[in-house]
Amino acid sequence: MAADGLTTVESPFGPKETMDRFEAQIMAKGMSVFARIDHAAGAAAGGLLLRPTELLIFGSARAGTPLMQADQAVGIDLPLKALVYEDAAGKVWLATNDPRWIARRHGLGAATAPNADAMAAGLEGLVKNALKSP
Repeated sequence: MAADGLTTVESPFGPKETMDRFEAQIMAKGMSVFARIDHAAGAAAGGLLLRPTELLIFGSARAGTPLMQADQAVGIDLPLKALVYEDAAGKVWLATNDPRWIARRHGLGAATAPNADAMAAGLEGLVKNALKSP
């Protein structure tokens, strides 16, 4: 069962290449990359096994600030995040939170809907471009 507000797309690439391609799309759009966290490496450092799992924290002040101006608690969900992971069957997935879901979660009104819609459309485009064959 999919988590509420989570968009997950299968990648035709390996985990590292998927994240590298997605990060390149973010940077090409002039967005900020705040952190890239390798959960599998963290698990290994603790003596635990975890299939490839990386989190990218990224965003744009122009896109996210209007949502936080409406309700500063939105900052718990921003900047945006993308998770790339390999499942037990060896399939690779790219998951993101839907900005429209974030807006609904925080009870934001119609005034922020255009921002959330634009963020969602932009994110969908980034994912699509990152996962298309070269």
